[in-house]
Amino acid sequence: MQTLLEVKDLRKEFGGVVAVKDLSFTLEVRPGSRLGIIGPNGAGKTTTFNMITGTFKPTAGIIEFDGERIDGLKPHKICKKGIVRTFQIVRVFPNLTVYEHVLRGAIVKKFSPDHKKRWGDEIEEMLELTDLQRSRNVLAKNLTTVQKKRLELATVLMTKPKLLLLDELMAGLNLVEIEETLKLLRKINEEMGIALIVVEHVMKAVMDLCERIIVLHYGEKIAEGSPHEIANNEEVIKAYLGEEAKYYA
Repeated sequence: MQTLLEVKDLRKEFGGVVAVKDLSFTLEVRPGSRLGIIGPNGAGKTTTFNMITGTFKPTAGIIEFDGERIDGLKPHKICKKGIVRTFQIVRVFPNLTVYEHVLRGAIVKKFSPDHKKRWGDEIEEMLELTDLQRSRNVLAKNLTTVQKKRLELATVLMTKPKLLLLDELMAGLNLVEIEETLKLLRKINEEMGIALIVVEHVMKAVMDLCERIIVLHYGEKIAEGSPHEIANNEEVIKAYLGEEAKYYA
């Protein structure tokens, strides 16, 4: 099986503080590649995302994507290679309409004579996928929380990524919205062939969605396995999940 992403002994220090300690994992190219990363606040989850996407340069370690080393590259170069992300605090351009916003996701594509028609068709498909068709002319700042999250998702998907990193996409959503989002993410993964790495505090969501889960604690990986294995791991339960995690066993 071909490896899409390989992280080797990844480390990030801020002064004397070790935020991520010698983290290693792989993600394969195949249907159903959905990896979850969980852990308490400050465990190093978002820092790991920041290193993979180029926001932070690792103190040590190697990141290889699609057979090419990418650690230390600028974020826009990593984006062009096929890695995109959403943010824990949703980021939108407030004074752009939904349509204009999604169009911005296409700017990393190479120009071609038929770009306007091609992008137009793709934008329509993306608006339909994320259920934003009726809001196409609404300013981003006037959207609801769930709509803003879907707009951010639609915009990054316009870059045609191979790997999508999701940082607490389901935070602040109600149960119905979470179920709808899980359905959307499975469609993105299974039908569009985009691998997912999900950082999430909504345990039911990450347990239902991901085939494999990594647990971080004080920047160090303390467990890796299936949702069943993670939910029954005594070290994980003690460090993070709590006794109620056995609900998922």
